[in-house]
Amino acid sequence: MKIAVIDYGAGNLPSVERALRSLGANTERVTQPEQMTAARAIVLPGVGHFGAFVAGLRERNLIEPLRAAGDSGVPILGICLGLQALFSSSEEAPRECGLGFFREKVTALPTNVKSPHIGWNQLRKVRESRLLHKVPEGAYFYFAHSFAALGSAAATVAACDHGVSFAAVTESENLFGVQFHPEKSGETGALVLRNFLESLS
Repeated sequence: MKIAVIDYGAGNLPSVERALRSLGANTERVTQPEQMTAARAIVLPGVGHFGAFVAGLRERNLIEPLRAAGDSGVPILGICLGLQALFSSSEEAPRECGLGFFREKVTALPTNVKSPHIGWNQLRKVRESRLLHKVPEGAYFYFAHSFAALGSAAATVAACDHGVSFAAVTESENLFGVQFHPEKSGETGALVLRNFLESLS
């Protein structure tokens, strides 16, 4: 199956591609809108600054095609900054708009804890989801971020705690997101990616 991996000019693309290919996926790096037309699903990985991320998408004319793909039912998986881009906006770059699939805003982690939040942390399931099928309760995943959507966001299916409850996994119909890095999270991370791929069948 063909998976479009969005290349906005930076990020953790090679490790995400390797992780997907190890599970049998056929991936293609996408830098132009027309490359998305044959995609069975889209993966939106991201690291770094929200403003640079959105600017990279805009420069490649990918924002509207991504919104159209999501609205038409194409499965999209956002990873780390890619999850944050599914929301309306981020405090990290207040003048930039996200893709707007989820109405809430992404906010900075509180100042009373170490930021960025880097390392392993546990998920707390909020409700059942396809991404978390067979993932054990309290499983650990690898995080690296300074901003997050609050755990009370409507699409949250699993939360994590670091000074505040934030959305670790989001899911709503064809839209999926993980704040952690599944490609760096061992067997449980691979299971999440496998669940995403299996949800496409």
